[in-house]
Amino acid sequence: MKYQSTKTYGNHIGISAAFRQWKAHSHCKLIHGYALGFKFVFEAQTLDDKNWVMDFGGLKELKAKLEELFDHKTVIAEDDPHLDYFKQGQKLGVLDLMIVPSAGCEKFSEYAFCLAEELINKKGLADRVKVVSAECFEHGSNSALTLRD
Repeated sequence: MKYQSTKTYGNHIGISAAFRQWKAHSHCKLIHGYALGFKFVFEAQTLDDKNWVMDFGGLKELKAKLEELFDHKTVIAEDDPHLDYFKQGQKLGVLDLMIVPSAGCEKFSEYAFCLAEELINKKGLADRVKVVSAECFEHGSNSALTLRD
């Protein structure tokens, strides 16, 4: 048997980020923002002593990491040709800049997946619990999913 459980931090909790995909040929090249949401799927072959796949109370650190990375941040790719402009905005105190390898919902789901895996490893649960997927929601119509191979 396999067991799965999910943890969702919905758009309504307000992890608000502004970002852009500078390579886009559409309006996505402009700075725009969303209250991002995240959903994680965890899986185990066996349940713990409480009959849980994952102790949701033990995920507070995951939520805090998501907030640290995205909440009230301007998230810009490290190869953005206008990166200096955003760095100047940080110096002026008009934005809180987070520079990442790549920006966009697909990459945000990948970053979230990695954060969840790091937490599972840190807590010593990797021998029993696996992160199956992480999903990032821009809103009710758009999301991106990172899955375990």
